[in-house]
Amino acid sequence: MENKHKLIPSNLARSRPGYLPPFTSSTTKDEERSIRKLKHVAASLPYKIESEEEMQRRLNVISARLAQAVESRDYDYGLLQWDSMLASWMELKYPLPRKKRIALAKLFYQICVVPGMPHDTVSACMDTFSMLTRSKKKLGIQDLRLPWRPVYDILSRDLFFKRRQFEFTQTAYNMAYVAESARKFFSPACIDEMLQEFIPHIIGNNLDRILANQYYLVTFLPLSHPQRYLPTMMRLWGAVNSYAYDERMLSFISKLSEMHVDPTISDPKVVEQIPMDWGEAPRVQWPKQDLSDDWKGLYKDVGIFAEDEWSFIMCKCLASMQIPLADAGSLTTGPSTDGQAGYEIGRLPRCTWRIASLARIIVYSMTPDGVPAPASGAATPFTPGIGSPLMTPLLGSSPASISDYFSAPLMSKTRLKERKYLGGSKALDSLSKLIMSCESFFHPTNSGNWTGDLTAFVKYIVFEFNKRWHEELQPDSKVPKARRLTPLMRRELVRCLRTVCLLSIFSSDSTTTGNVQSALKSMISMEPDLILPSILERAVEALETLTETQRTLAIIKGLSAVCTGMTSRDMYYPGAKHISPVLELLIPGIDLNDPTKTICTSSLIKDVAQFIKFGDLTEFNFAVSGANGFASPLQAAGTPSYHLNSAPGTPSRMSGTSTPTRIVLPVINIGYGFTGDETPNDSEPRLSDHEEDALVKESTSTFSNFVTSWFHRVIKLMESLPEEGQPGTRAGGEEEAGVIDNIGSTSMLICQHLSDQLFDLVLNQLHEYATTCVRPNALRAIHQLAECLANANPKKTLERFMPHCLQHIKTELEHGASSQRTTSSSEALPSDATLHWNLAILRGAMYKDGRELLPYKQELKETLMLLVDKTLSKRGYQWGSRLLYSVLLACTNTYPLEDRFVNPDEWNGTAFLHSHHKKWGKLYRMGETFISWHVPSQPELDFVMELFDDVVSPTLGKLEDLLADNVTRDLAWRSDFCRLLSYVQEAFSGIAGLMKEDATKEEKELYYANTDLPESLPEMVAWTAQIEVNYPLRDEKDLRRQKLLEHRRRFREFLLKSSQVLRQQGEENTVDAIHMVISSFRTYLLENGAPDIEDWGSLRNRYSNEKNVARNYAGQQEWPRSLWILHARFYQATRMRANNIERIRTKVEDSIIDELIEWSMYIYATVRIPAQNLLSRISEVYDGVRRRVLPKVYEALAPGTDDDRLKGALYLLHYSNFGKYAVTGITTCIHCFQLIQAPDLRQFSLFIKHVFACQHNEKPSIQNIISAIFDSALNNFIERCHSIYRTHSQPLIDAAEEILNTVPEPLRDRDFIKRNFEHCRNRENTFLQSLQQASEALLAIGNSTSTHWRYHIVALRIIRTLIQKDVTNTTAEMKYLIPKVTDDHPSIRYYSQRAIMKMTRYIKIRTFTQREEDISLQINRSPLRRMVPIHQPSEHTTDKYLADFMQPLDWVLAQDQPLLQDKMSSGWLAWEEQVSLRLAPSSSIEWEPASQAVFDEFRLSCLKPEFWEALKVHYAEENQSSSVNWDNVSFVKTICEPVSIHGDYKKLTLLPVQVLGNSPWEAFLPTLEKLLADKEQNKQRAAAELLAGVIAGSKNWDFPAQNKLKEWLSPQLPTILGQNLKTDTLGIWTSFIEYTLGNRDPRRIFPQLIIEFLMRENQTMEYNQELSFDAIRICCFTQSMAEALGWRFRPWIGPIVDRHWQELASDHDEVRAYIADALQLFDKIMWRPKPSVPTVEVVVRECQTLSENDIMSIRNFPLSGRFQELLPRFAQWRTERLPGARAIHSTYDRAATTVLKWLFMALHDIQATSTYDYIVPFVPELLHMSELNDNVDLASRAGYLLTRTCGVSPPRELIPQFLEAIFTSIKESPSWRIRLKALPLLQVFYFRQMSLISEVRVIQILEVICTCLDDENIVVREMAATTLSGILRCSPRQSVITLKELSHRATHSS
Repeated sequence: MENKHKLIPSNLARSRPGYLPPFTSSTTKDEERSIRKLKHVAASLPYKIESEEEMQRRLNVISARLAQAVESRDYDYGLLQWDSMLASWMELKYPLPRKKRIALAKLFYQICVVPGMPHDTVSACMDTFSMLTRSKKKLGIQDLRLPWRPVYDILSRDLFFKRRQFEFTQTAYNMAYVAESARKFFSPACIDEMLQEFIPHIIGNNLDRILANQYYLVTFLPLSHPQRYLPTMMRLWGAVNSYAYDERMLSFISKLSEMHVDPTISDPKVVEQIPMDWGEAPRVQWPKQDLSDDWKGLYKDVGIFAEDEWSFIMCKCLASMQIPLADAGSLTTGPSTDGQAGYEIGRLPRCTWRIASLARIIVYSMTPDGVPAPASGAATPFTPGIGSPLMTPLLGSSPASISDYFSAPLMSKTRLKERKYLGGSKALDSLSKLIMSCESFFHPTNSGNWTGDLTAFVKYIVFEFNKRWHEELQPDSKVPKARRLTPLMRRELVRCLRTVCLLSIFSSDSTTTGNVQSALKSMISMEPDLILPSILERAVEALETLTETQRTLAIIKGLSAVCTGMTSRDMYYPGAKHISPVLELLIPGIDLNDPTKTICTSSLIKDVAQFIKFGDLTEFNFAVSGANGFASPLQAAGTPSYHLNSAPGTPSRMSGTSTPTRIVLPVINIGYGFTGDETPNDSEPRLSDHEEDALVKESTSTFSNFVTSWFHRVIKLMESLPEEGQPGTRAGGEEEAGVIDNIGSTSMLICQHLSDQLFDLVLNQLHEYATTCVRPNALRAIHQLAECLANANPKKTLERFMPHCLQHIKTELEHGASSQRTTSSSEALPSDATLHWNLAILRGAMYKDGRELLPYKQELKETLMLLVDKTLSKRGYQWGSRLLYSVLLACTNTYPLEDRFVNPDEWNGTAFLHSHHKKWGKLYRMGETFISWHVPSQPELDFVMELFDDVVSPTLGKLEDLLADNVTRDLAWRSDFCRLLSYVQEAFSGIAGLMKEDATKEEKELYYANTDLPESLPEMVAWTAQIEVNYPLRDEKDLRRQKLLEHRRRFREFLLKSSQVLRQQGEENTVDAIHMVISSFRTYLLENGAPDIEDWGSLRNRYSNEKNVARNYAGQQEWPRSLWILHARFYQATRMRANNIERIRTKVEDSIIDELIEWSMYIYATVRIPAQNLLSRISEVYDGVRRRVLPKVYEALAPGTDDDRLKGALYLLHYSNFGKYAVTGITTCIHCFQLIQAPDLRQFSLFIKHVFACQHNEKPSIQNIISAIFDSALNNFIERCHSIYRTHSQPLIDAAEEILNTVPEPLRDRDFIKRNFEHCRNRENTFLQSLQQASEALLAIGNSTSTHWRYHIVALRIIRTLIQKDVTNTTAEMKYLIPKVTDDHPSIRYYSQRAIMKMTRYIKIRTFTQREEDISLQINRSPLRRMVPIHQPSEHTTDKYLADFMQPLDWVLAQDQPLLQDKMSSGWLAWEEQVSLRLAPSSSIEWEPASQAVFDEFRLSCLKPEFWEALKVHYAEENQSSSVNWDNVSFVKTICEPVSIHGDYKKLTLLPVQVLGNSPWEAFLPTLEKLLADKEQNKQRAAAELLAGVIAGSKNWDFPAQNKLKEWLSPQLPTILGQNLKTDTLGIWTSFIEYTLGNRDPRRIFPQLIIEFLMRENQTMEYNQELSFDAIRICCFTQSMAEALGWRFRPWIGPIVDRHWQELASDHDEVRAYIADALQLFDKIMWRPKPSVPTVEVVVRECQTLSENDIMSIRNFPLSGRFQELLPRFAQWRTERLPGARAIHSTYDRAATTVLKWLFMALHDIQATSTYDYIVPFVPELLHMSELNDNVDLASRAGYLLTRTCGVSPPRELIPQFLEAIFTSIKESPSWRIRLKALPLLQVFYFRQMSLISEVRVIQILEVICTCLDDENIVVREMAATTLSGILRCSPRQSVITLKELSHRATHSS
């Protein structure tokens, strides 16, 4: 314990405020930056802080304890405590040496990747690891390398569950988070190894495998050097149709785009310079081909992407917006595909939102990579790429028809040679096209769910652009200057986005308007002259009329977004002249009838007021040049101007009236330069700075009118407030209170930034109102207004208000105000209104600077004494006590005195007084802000002591007298008690920051020995050392401190005594007094050393929010001065929090806690609730509270306890702070409020004993809370892994040793590590004993006949939870669980089955494991499993692999050679180096000996036939389920697992038995046969579940045993899957097949038997017989078989497809539907990439080099040949169609329906892209189908298929073919209906795939449509016009002009 006090700093000499002792240690560049920041923070404080040496000594102790905890495997207590201490240390912002940062990062990473580490430990350590490594500047790959495989091994094994695994954990999420945090420390040298690991596991027809391996790729692959893997990933992306895949890929690519603007990031030579010291050398390294001396980066056509890749990304961008068209069917089909993914994928962390990712990709791909197009002034720019505006053919001299013009080519191909791009950037040009295409969807009248995404996209675009722009301005930017953003690009970007933002700002959706506000805020900082005039033009009209509320709100929000353009002279110098007119226009917006508008208006004025000074600059005789005034902000040269003129009769500006200034609006003349935008000439004219200054100075003359109008309006609003509602509520409710708070904060800023003259004007105005009016409904408002004045100038405010208020308070009290005794909330009496009014004003006037109170201290003291005596009503003494609190707080607290927008010396300077307009909007860098602090002075402290001596102490004496034995405790006594205690409590609250009462050394030692974390060595108990926080009374010898401590002693003694007295009294009328005592307990316990006003959490949130509001761009370094002041306050609060986060619990605190426990179980709920809340709160601050509370809670749960007391105890136990600790030992760390899991199951045993005993009380309210407690307990209980304490991790030990090497030698205590190791092992043994005791207690409860069934279920659930993977189970547990399997209650059966499965699964793991890590990871290392290498796979390897599954297996050979493979692992795209195969079983398997008794118990029950009969009854219950229950199947499988007698693994006994031997089969078979014979649905389901379980469990039986089962099953199979089958049992046996064949080698006996049977049935079945059920049955079974086998089913597909292809036109609709499903499934199964050699290296290399090669086989699908042969037959069948109503029975219609269903489903599947190969040649026939009028269903299906096709991104090479097919149909079809159907298709396809369509094809589309404008059919002409309109709406604006000229000429020619 002595070491503990070595860390407590001595009182360092205070040299000057904010002084930081010099840093003497050697530092790096990053550390110097941290030191510089700390010095600036220290300089902002008014006191000296600890030196670096002192804090480094503390860090050494923390680091040493962390390393010692790791080496002693103290992962629960010690590690988490000292981890929290490290987090607290880092919050103080001291520099962390790089060497130590690296060592700590290694340590925490290695902790996270040890298998079996407790989840709480991993969660805490991964957060710390992320915090240590978050900064790219502090650590990089050159500093730290980490191994990637340990994380991958844990993540890949935990992500997907096994069939009998039901326990969810956070392991997958935690490991994914660790991988994402550590990715930048994975060496690029491991890229080849990662690709070799991940790519082979991709299986194309399994979306789970695709998404999982994609996650591994995008999470583990280093972001640097992507040239090796990016082409492969782009190929995979193009082949997979999945929205989830798109989103994660976009997130990954966005990171690559951002990183690789620096070309040096991926220099191949860098890899060779990275040390290989992460633990193991890369296992795979391919030959390098990208080494070169002239590395210039990854730059390609557009950023780091090739032209085709960029077009594909932009196509995904538009698809991600999910914009619906009128067709209602062309949205991307990716979301439908994602429905195939399992729930396990959802356990992974979400990636960055796709919208933000897309914006980042586009912005970081912008470079000057093209010829700039001419600058555009249009809102949405002309699309570049077209050299000339003349796109139409010129008319010749000879006459021509209109059709000649419409038919002529729009552009010659020679004009496409020169491409020009917007701003000279291809990416910006693509963005402009995208925005143009979606422009109409921004309009409020066309809004929907997509509008939020579109506006968010715009927001992120400008945010990322601003971020990159300022990054490239930094001197250390590594982006080549030739590739940086240019001013032209910035300006064109703003022009591009301006119109859509101005459209969306008027949306009624709050999300949309919020996005637009953010976008405008960024855009105003980019090009203010383009944004501000447009907003102001709309603002004048909207704010003057105020007729449209929505429009007014929208424009106010828009002004709020761009107000920095007006207030910041640095951002936009001309903007300041608009401030005064805008402020005048905003005054009417203060309207209580419209709170939303009022809050928006107030917020806008606040945004302006915080950056300007309200002062009239015209007083200083500045000449205003120009006889006619200056030009209007919106006018061009030579146009009229506007002036700020006062309306006729307006008084002078200092008169104090509220008449607003009238604004004369300018008349705008649009001149020659107008370009079509809303603003002439694109921006307002720019005057000289001198002229702008003159306009600004002139505008300041109206500030007085605004200020007086503002406060006049505020006063009117106050008077309009509704009267108070219910007692104790605010005036008017929460909405009005929010308005008042917002108005108050705005008035605060206005007052603070007033000039002296205007402040006096406002002071007089408010003083006149406050002294002549009394408004009971406006007490809160007048209090806030007084605070506003006091905050700006406390001296003047007190001079005006203090005498008046003191006099009126005294007068009112003397005349009976507040004389009616009350102790509860009630309506205020009219006679008390004046007293409350003046108290509110007086409290507000004391808001700041206690020094200004000293001249009035005598009057204040007398008034306070009078208030103590005279205020008898609750309102009176509450306001009076708060006045005392305000006085003490103002005198004793440390706080900033002001927060104006400039420093005090500048504010008070003469130059600023005369020209403050030049400083408006000034921002400061770190260190430039000087803060004026209030530090308690000696006179203030003397005044405080005087108040305590003369006011508080006598009051406390009166309270003590009230507790005398001879005092009558009536109503008057209760009133006096509450009144006097209120004053005393507020007095001690007011001096909370004056000093801190600390415990003695003996009390601390006793405290650390009795914590909530038991059985820890004293050295491992973390504690907090005191730091300097500038307590005024910190000297222990100070007499004033001693006197206050004596007052505190009296206070606590009184509280304890009064609590005891009130408990003994126990009357209902003492509730108010009890509330006061509980509240006073809170003050004593929690407000010691830290005032409640300096709440760290609220300050943190406020600082974060205000920083977000003030941020103009990411990485901003200059901030408003008020934010720097708030930062200093937050840092001061952080230091106070660190100093007070842990409070020592002495005997006094224990006594108070005991009292609170009693009050928590009081008879009245109104007393219990506040006491329970306080008890829960102090348990987070005082350690050991939980251990003190729980015994008394359990005592109250005993039978015979009063119901109210019992209920109070239960509710207290339901609090998470107590309930979690009682169940799991989880407690909240007092240092950082993180959870610490302390395995103290002794508490759990007590919990079980006492809570289960509560079933005696049948009261529903009590049983409901008990149920809630049980649910919470089960949800919070965490299954522990004890093998972690036996796991030796050498990398972790090495990391701990590296930590110890960084600390001084005295801290490396090896003996302590040994002692702590032994201590931890003893603690583990204690835990196991407690676990056994808890289990025994639960078994006793479960076996008791008196236990209620609800408690039975809870006991069973807890027993299941207590089954642990590394703890041997007992016979008693199995004996308890077996009967529950056949219990009548379904929940009991459910949990018991799962408990048995969990138990046997863990036994199996323990049986086969040889390492502790295997137990932790639940690895089942079967003795039959072998790893077989794959040597030099060739192009035929996969074909041979698949063909082998059709061959019968030689079981004799299979017993010697591993031939079986149940689970697919690789081979679809590439083969891994070795695959896992299994031997055929030749003997039974041996279970662990310790569990043999458990199996014996199992045998005794399951040998009985009645067990199976009972099980049958419950399995066959009527639940109408149409599939087997996997729980039931897995349970039967568990019973049928093979086992053998204990012996050597190498000498396995040849016993073909199940878990319970051969005998159960004899007992089981009759039951199964009876079920199979009964055709009833539920009986069949039970039979299927039993049979599936037997077959699954027989996997490891030896061959004779399996053959015996086969002999029984073979003759039964035709009956089971044929004769007995009915419609309602088809789904049951389909799921049976799926379960039986899933994850099983097809050559195994029973899968082979089922496959052979189904294949025979498939070939012999007649599909067109009278009844379709038999055909449906076989089709359904075949489909289920294919889904179960996956791509290994490919060898069987050929014969089935041959048969199905013949039945495309089957007579039965249901059969055709199944055939369509089958064709789609077979198409997916047969899809397989075609690399030349199926190895990862070849796949990666060919993706890099063979850009035109279809490696992913998108264009080479097996059914393509058959489909091509089918197409001519449709033409023939069409001619043979039956007429009229019989048409639907035609071969054409039936076959077409089948094909349409097949293709439609294919579009919604993984391989949707490849469907284009089928659809493109089918387009003409689809158009023919769509015009059929005698088969509406077929026509609609064909049209819907075509439309849906447009939503899927096609292969780029198929786009011309698809368009040509449509063109041909339009041009050559004789039917006008086909043209009518085809024209809209062009528009839809054009919109969806715009980025993929070349300009030549666009011209062709327009030509075709223009040709249709001259069609002979008017309907076609109208549709062509509509189509052309739609295309032009999302086309380049140049196309509009071109077609306009064409139409104009054609009209004149006609």
